[in-house]
Amino acid sequence: MRIKNEKELKILREGGRRLANIMDIVSQIAAPGITTAELDRRAEELILKQGGQPAFKGYKTADAKIPYPSSLCVSVNDEIVHALPSSRILKDGDIASLDLGMKWRGFYTDMAVTVPIGNVDEKSSRLIAVTKKALALGIGAIKDGGCVGDIGFSVESYVKLKRFYVVRELVGHGVGRAVHEKPEIPNWGKRGVGFLLEEGMVLALEPMVNVGTEKIKLTKDGWAWKTADGSRSAHFEHTVLVTKIGAEILTKI
Repeated sequence: MRIKNEKELKILREGGRRLANIMDIVSQIAAPGITTAELDRRAEELILKQGGQPAFKGYKTADAKIPYPSSLCVSVNDEIVHALPSSRILKDGDIASLDLGMKWRGFYTDMAVTVPIGNVDEKSSRLIAVTKKALALGIGAIKDGGCVGDIGFSVESYVKLKRFYVVRELVGHGVGRAVHEKPEIPNWGKRGVGFLLEEGMVLALEPMVNVGTEKIKLTKDGWAWKTADGSRSAHFEHTVLVTKIGAEILTKI
């Protein structure tokens, strides 16, 4: 992974701030009665208005039959990540994970949030809160000279304590020049083990937490991942910069 210089970091900070603003707007309109396709339409409209490009649209993986056709991933209830926007109407009591990436002036930032749709049950609220805090703890474990394993250890330890399950097959990643760069950032690990963190690295941390099992399955379209047991899942993500003393969140307002 290439260390970003100050000129590149200035662009990433501004791109991240703009992406966070877009996510904030899209999150607020995610409510009962709206379709996931409409959320995608609004997200893309806002990205283009900022002079950016949707990072995910046209992206292709080895498993996918088609390139990702949309700008926003909208994963509902037992869907973990990468679900395709559609005519699906969000209902009161659903939870929706919104994952959005933007290329701005040549550099990519990436973030995700899970939002309650209307009134959700206690377990779903707790799942969302635990996943959000797991991301904060992972970010708090970052420092120059630390290891990738420090991040995963912090995330998984907390999630286990709360009796939920981290997804082990899907991981975070480096980001910046490309939407996915090395190294991989698992949400599990051991302290002091793994890729060495260095000041100037830009990473996308993204805990995915399930209610009932760590096991997952891929849907027929080759994009959406779901929990194997049909239980709910939540997902939070920030793009962060490794600094001398810790981490700076780039995808913030």
